[in-house]
This record gives sequence, structure tokens and C-alpha cells, in this order.
Amino acid sequence: MRDLKGKVAVITGGGGILCRTIAVGLAEEGVKVALLDIAEDKAHAALGEVEKAGSQGVALKASVLSRAELEAAEREVVSRLGRVDFLINGAGGNHPRATTSASVPFFDLPEDGVRFVFDLNFLGTFLASQTFGRVMAQQRSGVILNIASMSSFRPLTKVPAYSAAKAAVVNFTQWLAVHMAQEYSPNIRVVALAPGFFLTEQNRYLLLDERGQLTERGRQILAHTPMARFGQPEDLLGAVKWLLSSEACFVTGAVIPVDGGFSAFAGV
Repeated sequence: MRDLKGKVAVITGGGGILCRTIAVGLAEEGVKVALLDIAEDKAHAALGEVEKAGSQGVALKASVLSRAELEAAEREVVSRLGRVDFLINGAGGNHPRATTSASVPFFDLPEDGVRFVFDLNFLGTFLASQTFGRVMAQQRSGVILNIASMSSFRPLTKVPAYSAAKAAVVNFTQWLAVHMAQEYSPNIRVVALAPGFFLTEQNRYLLLDERGQLTERGRQILAHTPMARFGQPEDLLGAVKWLLSSEACFVTGAVIPVDGGFSAFAGV
């Protein structure tokens, strides 16, 4: 992975648990990191960790649903760091208002909750890819790494908007991989990770109760994960570094599961 040193990565949702860990892992390889997040304080906290890891970067407030804010961030990144080699589309997640429950059946899910989840996961990935993909097209090189999900392939109960949006991310990854290679340069690759079940701020309420014990959903997930545990943020680093490096130079349009065997297990 030595060829990562000196490269520049833009990470949306950079203040989140998973993306912060990815940012620090890349910084340890000498990658300069631009952290974009709607929560500016979280982005700056992550930048502090990046700097402690021995690299440099910037923290910028930007919503992935605002083309103007993304374009302003792109200008700032190029001005301060010189280029964009990698885009990691990490902004995403579910929302309670788009989650079915005993008190809120599917028929009563509010449109605004569903729209928010779909826009955040799919449209946010789309707009960021337009903005930073343009820089890669001009450079004729780069890697876009999208964050999909296990629910991209088999929709999970209770989260219809999230499952549909992540399925769209996989389809878009494949479409954009072909488009960028054919229209701009075969040295521009578009790939995705499909994490299994990691405890995050967005899903904790579904997997753990107020006492920190597993919910019934949490127990079912672990029962269907051969490694019998939730993922740790560090579990993503090997796949991320490989996909961004020249070791994966012939890998594009691919979606790589990092799921403890969840996708391989039929349940019996």
C-alpha cells in the first residue's frame, strides 16, 4: 500500500464513527484527508486525530445534499491540498421516521422521513460523485469508493427506505464505473464496500436497548453472522486501503462485503 502516501482523500460524513476510523487509517499511510461533514465540530475532532496520526488535512462543513456547499468544499480542497485522488462517500444512515414499528406501520411512514433517508444515502452519493468526480475526470485518474450495505442485496425488515437507497448505491456504483472508464479514463475506478453490522449512532437504537443489552433484532443478526459479533470500525481498513491502492488497479464496479460472513450464511 506504499503508493497511497501523498495522495489526497475526500471523505463525506467524515466526522462519523466509521469514516473517522477510515480517515485515521489512511492518515497513517501518509494520505492527506479532507473531512466533510454537516456537523463541523465532529469534522474538526476527526481532523485532530488525522493530524495526530502524522498527516495533514482540512475539516469543512458541507452537506452532501447541497451542490453549492460541495462545490465550495471542492474548491477549498484543491486550493489547500492540490488535487483529489480519492472520494469516499461515507455520509449516510437511517432515521427513526423511516423505520417501521408496532406503533408506526408501513402504511403510515411519513414521506419526509423516507425522502430524507433516500436523499442522504443515494442523492448525497450522487452529488458528491458529480462534484469530485469532475476533478478526477480532469486529472484522468482517481478512485470513488461508495459505502453500500448488506441491505443493498437482501432488504432488511423495518428499514424500507434505507434498503432501497443502498440498493441504488450499488446500481449507481456499477453504472458510474462503466461511465468514467469509457468516457474519461480507465484510470478512474468506482467501487463500493458493503459493510455488515457495525454499531453506529444511527442503528444503535435498533440493536441495543437502553441498558446496552441486545435487542431481539440484535440477537437475530448475530445468530446469522458466522463470526458471531458486530464489526469494529477497524475491520474496514484493510479493504479500504486495498481498493484505493494500485493493488486493485483492475477492480472497478465491484462491491466488496465486509460482513463477518453474513452474506454467505443461509441460516442453517
